Amino acid sequence: MKRFGHKLHLLTWTTSDRDEESSGGGIGIHLLNACKKGDRSAQKRLFDMLAPKMFSVCLRYMGDRDSAEDVLQDGFIALFTRLDSYSEKGSFEGWARKIFVNTALMHLRRTDALKLSDDIELAKGLDSGTVTPIQNLGYRELMKMVAALPESFRTVFNMYVIEGWSHKEISEALGITEATSRSKLQRARLKLQEMIKENL
Repeated sequence: MKRFGHKLHLLTWTTSDRDEESSGGGIGIHLLNACKKGDRSAQKRLFDMLAPKMFSVCLRYMGDRDSAEDVLQDGFIALFTRLDSYSEKGSFEGWARKIFVNTALMHLRRTDALKLSDDIELAKGLDSGTVTPIQNLGYRELMKMVAALPESFRTVFNMYVIEGWSHKEISEALGITEATSRSKLQRARLKLQEMIKENL
């Protein structure tokens, strides 16, 4: 399948699109309407606007660039397929982000990475208040450490800490118990704490 961004014509911006996007309104409704109609140059423009941020989302979940690129492409296919379901209420970028997170989760399910066992016994006695503050650690360094976590830990950590999902939402999305979600989050935090200490 041809990937978005390859062999597409250069864009021509209409005045209304430029004005809407430069006014701080983000992705303009004219651009979205053109994408819904199958306009390839509009789809290319939307891809270029969203791809850097959405690639970061994919990379956080997948842990390596090749897998993240695959998820990015599948995420854009899903996004363009579902554009008609965007209600135009709230942030389009926030709506799109959910699609990419769900696409990443689907990829992880396909590879059995999310067949998480209940490790409650291992989590007993762990105090969530023991994690060392990481204010002095740079964002990129921290994201590299998150990417190095085991897949099940990384997934729960991303969903809870980065995306703001509740343990109930995580348990429903991954088919695990809330206790397992809490356990995986705690173990991810402890693993990060170990990595931070090693890099101080």
